[in-house]
Amino acid sequence: HARSRNYASESEMCKLESVPLDFGDYHPLKPITVTESKTKKMNRKGSTSSTSSSSSSSMMDPLSSVLDGTDPLSLFAAAADPVATTATMDGTRRKRDKDDSSAVGSDFEPWSSKRGEILARYTTTEKLSINLYMGSEKGKATTTGSAVSEKVRTRLEELDDLEEGSQKELLNLTQQDYMNRIEELNQSLKDAWSSDQKVKALKIVIQCSKLLSDTTVIQFYPSKFVLITDILDTFGKLVYERILSMCADNRVSLPDNFSPESVNDTAKETCLNWFFKIASIRELIPRFYVEAAILKCNKFLSKTGISECLPRLTAMIRGIGDPLVAVYARAYLCRVGMEVAPQLKESLNKNFFDFLLTFKQIHGDTVQNQLVGQRVEMPLYLTLYSPAIDWILQCIAYHAPEVLLTEMMERCKKLGNNALLLNSVMSAFRAEFIAARSMDFIAMIKECDESGFPKHLLFRSLGLNLALADPPENDRLQILNEAWKVITKLKNPQDYINCAEVWVEYTCRHFTKREVNTVLADVIKHMTPDRAFEDAYPQLQSIIQKVITYIYDFSLLFSVEKFLPFLDMFQKESVRVEVCKCIMESFIKKDPVILNALLHICKTMHDSVNALTLEDEKRMLAALINGFIKMVSFGRDFEQQLSFYVEARSMFCNLEPVLVQLIHSVNQLAMETRKVMKGNHSRKTAAFVRACVAFCFITIPSLSSIFTRLNLYLHSGQVALANQCLSQADAFFKAAVSLVPEVPKMISVDGKMRPSDAFLLEFLCNFFSTLLVVPDHPEQGVLFLVRGLLNVIQDYTWEDNSDDKVRIYTNVLHLLSAMTQEAYIYHVDKVDSNDALYGGDSKFLAEINKLCETVIAQILDHLKTLGKEETLKRQSQLALYFFNTIVAHGDLRNNKLNQLSVNLWNLAQKHGFADTKTMVKTLEYIKRQSQQPEMSHFADLALRLPLQSRT
Repeated sequence: HARSRNYASESEMCKLESVPLDFGDYHPLKPITVTESKTKKMNRKGSTSSTSSSSSSSMMDPLSSVLDGTDPLSLFAAAADPVATTATMDGTRRKRDKDDSSAVGSDFEPWSSKRGEILARYTTTEKLSINLYMGSEKGKATTTGSAVSEKVRTRLEELDDLEEGSQKELLNLTQQDYMNRIEELNQSLKDAWSSDQKVKALKIVIQCSKLLSDTTVIQFYPSKFVLITDILDTFGKLVYERILSMCADNRVSLPDNFSPESVNDTAKETCLNWFFKIASIRELIPRFYVEAAILKCNKFLSKTGISECLPRLTAMIRGIGDPLVAVYARAYLCRVGMEVAPQLKESLNKNFFDFLLTFKQIHGDTVQNQLVGQRVEMPLYLTLYSPAIDWILQCIAYHAPEVLLTEMMERCKKLGNNALLLNSVMSAFRAEFIAARSMDFIAMIKECDESGFPKHLLFRSLGLNLALADPPENDRLQILNEAWKVITKLKNPQDYINCAEVWVEYTCRHFTKREVNTVLADVIKHMTPDRAFEDAYPQLQSIIQKVITYIYDFSLLFSVEKFLPFLDMFQKESVRVEVCKCIMESFIKKDPVILNALLHICKTMHDSVNALTLEDEKRMLAALINGFIKMVSFGRDFEQQLSFYVEARSMFCNLEPVLVQLIHSVNQLAMETRKVMKGNHSRKTAAFVRACVAFCFITIPSLSSIFTRLNLYLHSGQVALANQCLSQADAFFKAAVSLVPEVPKMISVDGKMRPSDAFLLEFLCNFFSTLLVVPDHPEQGVLFLVRGLLNVIQDYTWEDNSDDKVRIYTNVLHLLSAMTQEAYIYHVDKVDSNDALYGGDSKFLAEINKLCETVIAQILDHLKTLGKEETLKRQSQLALYFFNTIVAHGDLRNNKLNQLSVNLWNLAQKHGFADTKTMVKTLEYIKRQSQQPEMSHFADLALRLPLQSRT
């Protein structure tokens, strides 16, 4: 006995009441006028107050009374106000104008970015040694009453103690052990500092600095420099922050641009004390490094302190005999100098020119004997200089004028065009400067001595610059010819591919497909013998990436004769797949053309899938192939589009997400056809849509996920119904009904096993919504799909502690109630549903009533089984749920249904498990509904529904 519904009037009643608004002058972006009320409290006895109101144009800050108007946001706003801060900014602006080109900006590559590369490149398998500081027991038992002179004497003894053997030498350390020991020293430094053992901290730093004079394992020296200078940086920061904290008066710290006059005497004395301690270090290398580490502290003593110290420290390096140790000392001085005084470029330049004057030491007997002793070749030895020279030149070249490059080139010529220096110059200066002088650099490279530093590395550095900046247009072809003459003569495949990789980008940027084809052919020629390409996959991948980056038109790309033969060199399966992914990712961003070649690439990715392929890899491959499929469009040629999907299905059958995408794409194609025809199919389009539906019906069973199949059956059935393919829609829905019994109790969701009941309930509710508009088949019984689904639900084995079966039956009642209406709440365009077919026929309604009685009986039987003490709460919840269904959809003028609703109400409250608030709100709703004319019988019902007290 479902109540008749007027959906249109119910929809109107549920709409929010619209109230006309008079905005007047109101606009959300206009300033708001707020009235501030100030209340003055009188004495308590009178309990009176006087209130005055004043209008202000801006809201008062509620925190202003606490912060006295100095909240941080206001301060920032004031700092941005040019009028309020003129006096403060004048000095800063003058200084900035003066040193505009000297400040280090974000375009300066910091040392930290080079650190990891150096540690990874300069390694060793030889055993290393290190001296560890063992500490001293002297002076630890001092009393509070000891004299100052005793304290000073103790500290001096501690300093001397380091030089007198308070060290332990650890031998035969591996590189990793050595790095771990250095990290332990770094931590010991921090611990000593935090425990106020400043002398111990200084000893650790001195000890670490001494390690930089040791070149016994010379190929590890650059990495050692990185590790030790990390400790020196930590020490310099700790000292600076310590002295800075001593300058704070009344908890107000010094500004960033403080002057020495604002530093108090205590801080200055402490700062001088540190410099005096460092000056007493006997050995040159630790004395230099430790003083350089605290160079910034000169700011506390005088304005010219740093500018005076830099030349002196530069001169100190002249006393270091080993050229490798000396060049890294110069690199550290440049590093510190750029941090604390980047404007003092003259000192940095002098530092480098000093290095040039002593560069000939590299070829001296001392160095040669050292290399013979360690069995190190000169080319390898010269590469050890690269990080230091590159850094020094980067500091010098930063914001440097173009004339400095000219000067550097002249100095290189005077040194016989030393290849190491020339390489560093090309790495340091701006690419625009280098590119403009490309022919000059090529001439210098030709004259270089190749014995120590190979020419192909110089051409590689030049190529890296030309990838960033364009040379003069008239020189471009000559530059390529000169470079490729050298590159193509390289016999070592690894040397060849390292250079070719860089120059391919230059070729793609400035030349046509003919030149690109020539370069690719040369690469194939060099890398094919002895399968040399197997050791150069990263470089070959890089070449592919550059080619597809610069050749935008894929038709042009695949017309490059040597492109596909180049791809054939990727014979390792995993690398081949990666290259195909790279091409696919590029294709997805461009127009879909040359489908056969790209289908071949997708097929290569698909065929790489096997039983051992990880799920993440499968997902990534499927996403790329799906991206390709979604990009392919033949416009209005829908038949060609469907043919493409059929071919794709045969090629990508092992990737389930691709098959799912194909089904969705074909369904979308059918709906686009419907849209073009505006729902009025011709004989041809009707046949085409049926072909699309058949594609989906054939493909869905091949999927493994049962819920994917269920949802696709439902979705495809809806598409078939929308295109008036009624028998095909029935087939989809029958397949879904027959699949429900196969739903397992547990399913895998995101790698975890979860009960399937909730997913099944969601699917069935969606299914019921569709079944409302599905017309009955003339050769089948009334509501044959609903009956079949109810039989499946009845036979399905549900969990003992689950009430989902009853919730599903309750939703079936919603469906059956909607089916009894004269006009359904929604329809499918150009499809007659049962409301039109049966026209409210009494036999049809009688069949629905029989189904309702059967379903209600099932629900009541389940409620009876929940009468045990442990299930009473579930019984209460389900009774109230069923009660709400009857109130919403049933005709309560029927005495039996009315009495059933009262019984359910009482059952929900019977054992005290009902939520009182919910019961109260439900009763209030019934009373409100009773005020409507057609719902007056609800008033009698409300009187029969008592509210049971919890007590």
